[in-house]
Amino acid sequence: MAPSTPLLTVRGSEGLYMVNGPPHFTESTVFPRVNIISVTNKGLLHSFDLPKAVCLEFSPKNTVLATWQPYTTSKDGTAGIPNLQLYDVKTGTWLKSFIQKKTQNWCPSWSEDETLCARNVNNEVHFFENNNFNTIASKLHLQKINDFVLSPGPQPYKVAVYVPGSKGAPSFVRLYQYPNFAGPHAALANKSFFKADKVTMLWNKKATAVLVIASTDVDKTGASYYGEQTLHYIATNGESAVVQLPKNGPIYDVVWNSSSTEFCAVYGFMPAKATIFNLKCDPVFDFGTGPRNAAYYSPHGHILVLAGFGNLRGQMEVWDVKNYKLISKPVASDSTYFAWCPDGEHILTATCAPRLRVNNGYKIWHYTGSILHKYDVPSNAELWQVSWQPFLDGIFPAKTITYQAVPSEVPNEEPKVATAYRPPALRNKPITNSKLHEEEPPQNMKSQSGNDKPLSKTALKNQRKHEAKKAAKQEARSDRSPDLAPTPAPQSTPRSTLSQSISGDPEIDKKIKNLKKKLKAIEQLKEQAATGKQLEKNQLEKIQKETALLQELEDLELGI
Repeated sequence: MAPSTPLLTVRGSEGLYMVNGPPHFTESTVFPRVNIISVTNKGLLHSFDLPKAVCLEFSPKNTVLATWQPYTTSKDGTAGIPNLQLYDVKTGTWLKSFIQKKTQNWCPSWSEDETLCARNVNNEVHFFENNNFNTIASKLHLQKINDFVLSPGPQPYKVAVYVPGSKGAPSFVRLYQYPNFAGPHAALANKSFFKADKVTMLWNKKATAVLVIASTDVDKTGASYYGEQTLHYIATNGESAVVQLPKNGPIYDVVWNSSSTEFCAVYGFMPAKATIFNLKCDPVFDFGTGPRNAAYYSPHGHILVLAGFGNLRGQMEVWDVKNYKLISKPVASDSTYFAWCPDGEHILTATCAPRLRVNNGYKIWHYTGSILHKYDVPSNAELWQVSWQPFLDGIFPAKTITYQAVPSEVPNEEPKVATAYRPPALRNKPITNSKLHEEEPPQNMKSQSGNDKPLSKTALKNQRKHEAKKAAKQEARSDRSPDLAPTPAPQSTPRSTLSQSISGDPEIDKKIKNLKKKLKAIEQLKEQAATGKQLEKNQLEKIQKETALLQELEDLELGI
């Protein structure tokens, strides 16, 4: 029988111990505190002589231990010894050795039930069944395959594979069902795209769709330090789409809801936007802008936390995503770790070394914003890790959401608000309410036409330009007040008062016309590429110039 709430495991320079979950938070007597150096005295299972091992990983059911050490060759150039080792945890016997040269994706991937295991070998993915590593049960061959991800859940197993583009050809992600890999039509779905040095592939819980975050290391336009990112959706029924994100900038986080019917993306230059999308990639709810770079769905999927950690101040927004109602806005300053409790009611935030070596400790929150328990590590000690006891899905039933903060004896610490710097010359003058960024409020996108597809980036830019011109015309009309006598227009008349449909300069009009023609041709090329057509090198170069052309067009139109 499961306990009323999960235990908490704490590891640091003080030792390894367990804490009872809410509401008691007392140290557990089931697992007495032990010093890290004396852990082996409590019972040694097995010992392996691997002095150079730097990575280790257990299989999902803890039946196999995988270890990796850097690959080395002998001085005479002969091949080195296998550096990836697999051991049976129960018996301690060696199972198999492989040569794995790169640290990236060194560990084999298992299905949740360990029936299937796979690893990337040159241009192939090798599959093993029932942890029998002496026989390759099946192979998936793709030239220059770079990465793969097994689907979660039971059979039928699926796999998403990524092949980077080369020589003008696009990158692509394909979905397969094990073991149907042969033939030109074996793939369940295929999505090709440009601008991808690396990808992150995220399966939903039901293994019906994959989200792909495609990233480039460098933004050639110079607009972003983080490079460029695009978000793609691929379903096992063959459907695929580009997820249109209405604000430019990095993609900080993308998470699936446990229902597998929607996902949340956090994106755009700060203050970042956060939006929930459905399986048609239509926006369902926009949370507006705010200081955030992460999103966390509760285990039951009915609560969403938007948070700003790392170089942000730790602000959190807790939302009821069934009714799209804000529950609380707690602040967890200097947090380096966040985790939902399996009961879907409590939240763990922690400040751990080596990310931060000062003010280490952890807090247990109720989602309504109350701090139920707080532990600060002594100034001469460090906290390395803290985590909830894992449980299978369904052990803790979902409870009705409450909006009233639960009572707590731990006082909530109001974060100190840093006042903005004011130069000496302005300190005795009134403070003006000027904002560096315009804040966008949350809005329910369901109220908009459900049949309308999200606007493309080009269409959104054109819409914003049209609205700016319209506002400029209205401003110009309001400037011509009938109460004032007309005066000759000075030479330095603002551009906004001269906003017209044409510039009056034939050369500028001609440039605008040519730019629009080029952009239209680029849109047509992108549509052809999306359908899978192979583009020529000069056509690909045209597509890469789109951002520069859009900027040039914007500069010309704003100068009208």
